[in-house]
Amino acid sequence: MSHSFAKLSIFIVLLFFICTPSKLYSQDKKAVSVEWIYSNSSAELTAIPRYFWLANNTAMLFDLRKPANERNFEIFDPRTGNIAPAVDAGKAMGSLNTFFEEGRQHNVLRWPVFFDAWGRQAVYLFQNDIFILDLSSSKFSRVTETAAAEKSVQISPDGKLLSFVRENDLYVFNIKENKEIRLTTDGSETILNGTLSWVYWEEIFGRSDTGYWWSSDSKRLAYLQTDESPVEITHFVDFQPAVPRVIKQRYPKAGTANPKVRVGIANIQSAKTTWVDFAADDYEYIPRVKWLPDSKQLSVQTLNRAQDGLKLYFVNSDDGNSKFILRETDNAWVNLHDDLIFLNNGKHFIWQSERDGFAHLYRFTMDGTRVNQITRGDWAVKSAGRNPRQTVAAVDEKNDWIYFSALEKASIERHLYRIHSDGSKMERLTEGDGTHAISFSPDGKYYFDTFSNVRTQPSLSLNDSKGKSIKILSEPRPELVEALDFQYPEFFTIPTSDGFLMPAEILKPKDFNANKKYPVIMNIYGGPSAPTVANSWNRGHYFDQILIKKGYLVVRFDHRAAAGISKKFENLLLKKFIGPVELADIIDGVKWLKSQPWVDGDRFGIWGWSGGGSFTLHTMTRSKEFKAGISVAPVTDWHFYDTKWAEFAMKTPQENPEGYKNTSILRHAKNLHGRLLLVHGTYDDNVHPQNAWSFIEELVQANIPFDMMFYPMRKHGIADRAARIHLFNKMLEFWEENL
Repeated sequence: MSHSFAKLSIFIVLLFFICTPSKLYSQDKKAVSVEWIYSNSSAELTAIPRYFWLANNTAMLFDLRKPANERNFEIFDPRTGNIAPAVDAGKAMGSLNTFFEEGRQHNVLRWPVFFDAWGRQAVYLFQNDIFILDLSSSKFSRVTETAAAEKSVQISPDGKLLSFVRENDLYVFNIKENKEIRLTTDGSETILNGTLSWVYWEEIFGRSDTGYWWSSDSKRLAYLQTDESPVEITHFVDFQPAVPRVIKQRYPKAGTANPKVRVGIANIQSAKTTWVDFAADDYEYIPRVKWLPDSKQLSVQTLNRAQDGLKLYFVNSDDGNSKFILRETDNAWVNLHDDLIFLNNGKHFIWQSERDGFAHLYRFTMDGTRVNQITRGDWAVKSAGRNPRQTVAAVDEKNDWIYFSALEKASIERHLYRIHSDGSKMERLTEGDGTHAISFSPDGKYYFDTFSNVRTQPSLSLNDSKGKSIKILSEPRPELVEALDFQYPEFFTIPTSDGFLMPAEILKPKDFNANKKYPVIMNIYGGPSAPTVANSWNRGHYFDQILIKKGYLVVRFDHRAAAGISKKFENLLLKKFIGPVELADIIDGVKWLKSQPWVDGDRFGIWGWSGGGSFTLHTMTRSKEFKAGISVAPVTDWHFYDTKWAEFAMKTPQENPEGYKNTSILRHAKNLHGRLLLVHGTYDDNVHPQNAWSFIEELVQANIPFDMMFYPMRKHGIADRAARIHLFNKMLEFWEENL
């Protein structure tokens, strides 16, 4: 469709709505349904171009607003605003399909797993083999054709080498010479080279299989080698074939042995590994590895079992010898982050710390001497970008500006700021109420801003380093939302008994009448600094639209430890996570809501997923405030969960037996108040079904009726479209029957 024709069409549609009686207008509104939420149509509301900044400060774009068969890679030049095709998509797909038989061919160009730094090559995995697309010729070449699967694919910084993992060994492939080099040879079921064990993948590296790192000169690879042999094995039983297959998972439960991890530095030319020596450091985890800019040194962070002491080392890449730089400690636990930024002057680095109770930035000399605190205040640095643990977006050393994201304006928003390295002249660059996800060009002169708020769909704009908008690459499309008759949340705060103001939001029906009393459904997550209330476009509100049209009010509020405001609030959970601290705030919030004249206090429901599922059970077994609740994939006892997450606040069961006993939801199952729907996937490798089975057994022993829905061979997200549609329709049915 041409641009002018599209504008004319929109004008005609708007004219029709303006000139049509409101009764007919309301009839033409599209109804939001569960089926629509999990259809391709719903994705159109938030579609914006994907992008990748290239080394020459242009960007690769891929416009998801276009139909799949019309999408192509495009080069965007921020200096001129020009956009040009980067590849002939049709020719590329024709080239790719020469490798596949009919019926297994590919119809549309997709975003790759990796681009090289200059946007000349794109790497794909098809049927567990590696393919490279040369963009200049629009031609695919096949790299591997093996029975074993390849994974964790990257391209070296110089674009000449491809790296990947096969059968837990690390390989590189010389693209020009068409030559494969094997860097490790001891990979096995329990020895992992360059790929992560489950607990590292889930809890440390953000569900990214980031197990190795290229030096900037492309001569070395630093990698994690993991020995999983000490880790206990969990089993999952499939429902097929006739004699069901059994799946094994190595999963370290709280208090049991973790995988053993060490760092190797592989020389590409010699294919030999030098192991990093930490001398007497009795570490438990290696949570971060990062090369220094000169490629001669490697930074490695180690963390103890209690997670209250983190050490930073610099390692000589030739001999593996380490030098201690600094130690970060906390009375409860140290949160991981990615704000380790080495300055080009070779004299300083920037580091994030919560040592004053809030996440802030600090400047250190290269020997670990603190120079100064850069940011300060009763707020935290926080990012809404692709890596939420990295808040520093760019550094302009010439003009002494550090660009970072933070909550300074409001705890429910994310904004971009800049500040001098001495902490002076801080200023906010982003405007408008809402959430800004920032990505700078390599030279720091431009940034992309993905912006949304609770009433505005995501947009993508290009801005200069002073915050000035240069070009809008993708505007919101409100006409798509208007056709659905969306209602939007209202933000407010709920006071607790000691005066803390909890961030909150509420969605009301379009015909809300303050003289009526409405049933309420509360959605909760509740983890430390994991708020549910945010001034951003939230796809979770789509399901809420269905609920409010059925006459419910939908509320969310964040207790003090979940709000993300201060590490001081998080630390209140030490040795009693999902316990009395959170419960007191939650009950205060519920009682405050019940005191409102338009709330039917006898019809109050609660639901949540994962941690939210745990809090649903926690509140329903320790209070009588809820008539009904839905708990999806809950942890019911910290003994059943993994070491890294269970122990950060609870420590080990051996160290804190009373804490594990007191926070166990199983002990209070007999006190369940209200009707419960318990949901779990039978292949949940994150929160094992054991959690649900154990809670069910307690309910059976107490002769308490309940409802349950188990999804065969689904993991934690119960993520496939069919299962999601089934689950959320089941939830609607449950609320109608019980609330």
